[in-house]
Amino acid sequence: MAKLEFDQLLEAGAHFGHLKRKWNPAMSPYIFMERNGIHIIDLYKTIAKTEEAAAALKQIAKSGKKILFVATKKQAKPVVEEKAQSVNMPYVIERWPGGMLTNFPTIRKAVKKMSNIDKMIKDGTFDTLSKREKLQITRQRAKLEKMLGSIQDLTRLPSALFVVDVMKEQIAVKEANKLGIPVFGIVDTNSDPNDIDFVIPANDDAAKAVDLILGYICEAIKEGLDERKIEKADASAAEEQDEEGAAPRRERKSKVAKKERVKKEDKDAINASVVSKYAKDADVEE
Repeated sequence: MAKLEFDQLLEAGAHFGHLKRKWNPAMSPYIFMERNGIHIIDLYKTIAKTEEAAAALKQIAKSGKKILFVATKKQAKPVVEEKAQSVNMPYVIERWPGGMLTNFPTIRKAVKKMSNIDKMIKDGTFDTLSKREKLQITRQRAKLEKMLGSIQDLTRLPSALFVVDVMKEQIAVKEANKLGIPVFGIVDTNSDPNDIDFVIPANDDAAKAVDLILGYICEAIKEGLDERKIEKADASAAEEQDEEGAAPRRERKSKVAKKERVKKEDKDAINASVVSKYAKDADVEE
């Protein structure tokens, strides 16, 4: 995996924080200096924290668990959609549906409703409806698709949340914190990093910076997914070898058992013969 370079982040504008008067003091460990009333983020810490987050997300992906990406701000939406789709992970880029995590069963019901509408269209039930009913259902389907289409395959709670602009997505962060779901986030100088498990200090308003960081993160996730596939293939091959090796072993055991059985039968026959002979001798003597 390619290393995240300082110059790339600098060129993308990842170092620009917010105005000094808007800062959150909790972000002071990640601030390098102040220039013209604007805080400058320490990009060496950005690189270190991004690598740390990428390593953790790689392990989550490798274990076969889902990571939910969240970004509803205009400049980040297309980037998050593209990157999340590239690693087949769920994402939310429209308004965050309140209770999406804390009331997950209800969200699943809404997703199921969308699937039922699709089923109606396929089996011809939709065609039997009136024009007005068709219009209502079509509008409902479009609304559900817009809000929940990107999480259609999320059948259980995600194992991690990746958030761009933790201040804007504070409801999502609170829900994840309540459920103990680890939160990874791009955190700007005006945000509170205390509720974020893996803080990536960077400019969350710069589309290029978000693209660069997410590209690195998703590359790590892809590596985790690839390693999972390789491990599965190796395990499958090992099982096949065990089965192939077991057949000759079973055959050898069967042969040994057969020999033992033949020996026992021969021994029993000899014993029976001896007993019979002694019986005959006894009769003669009498």
